[in-house]
Amino acid sequence: MQSQFKKYYPYISPFDPCPPVRVKFYNTPPQLYLNFQPPGLPQFSPYEALRRGTLWPALYGPYEAKDVEGVR
Repeated sequence: MQSQFKKYYPYISPFDPCPPVRVKFYNTPPQLYLNFQPPGLPQFSPYEALRRGTLWPALYGPYEAKDVEGVR
């Protein structure tokens, strides 16, 4: 499975007056990588499913950004 956290390197103009941001990160939803729901997917317990907002761990994606390569 692919990572749902991606990064890209924006163009940095030599005439930009602002300090450049070298790497930008963004989060993609996990359902983009699951073509269809296969039978027998593992499931969270009912309490954990309510806490995380989904019954299946494969479709869970955290809302907070994770540190990727030590950069936030």
